[in-house]
Amino acid sequence: MVCGGFTCSKNALCSLNVVYMLVGLLLIGVAAWGKGFGLVSSIHIIGGVIAVGFFLLLIAIVGLIGAIHHHQVMLFFYMVILFIVFLFQFGVSCSCLAMNRGQQEALLNSTWGMLQNKTKTDLESQLNCCGLLNLTTSRVQFEQDVQNCPAFCKKDSVCYSCGDKMLNHASEALKILGGVGLFFSFTEILGVWLAVRYRNQKDPRANPSAFL
Repeated sequence: MVCGGFTCSKNALCSLNVVYMLVGLLLIGVAAWGKGFGLVSSIHIIGGVIAVGFFLLLIAIVGLIGAIHHHQVMLFFYMVILFIVFLFQFGVSCSCLAMNRGQQEALLNSTWGMLQNKTKTDLESQLNCCGLLNLTTSRVQFEQDVQNCPAFCKKDSVCYSCGDKMLNHASEALKILGGVGLFFSFTEILGVWLAVRYRNQKDPRANPSAFL
């Protein structure tokens, strides 16, 4: 059987979905590990990562079952959902690669404002910094964060802001995140192409006169 045949398409689609399942389980495991060791205390962050992992795991299971049984309906929903995920992930990845410093500061400010106080103090303790960014527009919030800061650097009376420390590595982190996102987005469009190709092929073990 050549690689463009029914069996090869089926095996390729099954292998791709097994990889997606492993990535989904990895995300769920990392989130649970981070919560268990107290690395992240915010239930929103943990819940978001687990939700992404569970969603990816669910899509992979649907694709895997559809590929094994050559199920037309499941393969259809699989490729539609995967294509929507591809569009979203491709857009986010390109945004990460194109984001400048001013946009990074705005993103940090909006994210910091949504965090709970417990999560802020955890970050300050881990990064040994106080507050986010000492800007005119957020000076009151910055001073309040510095007063509540539990970092050891307060004893030395010399503390860098957490925003400055984050921004020093933000560009590199965004490039890595955007690159990884682009890589996985192209594997998703590969999955869509394989699903469309496999869905339109006939099972050689079935009745040759039956249309699938």
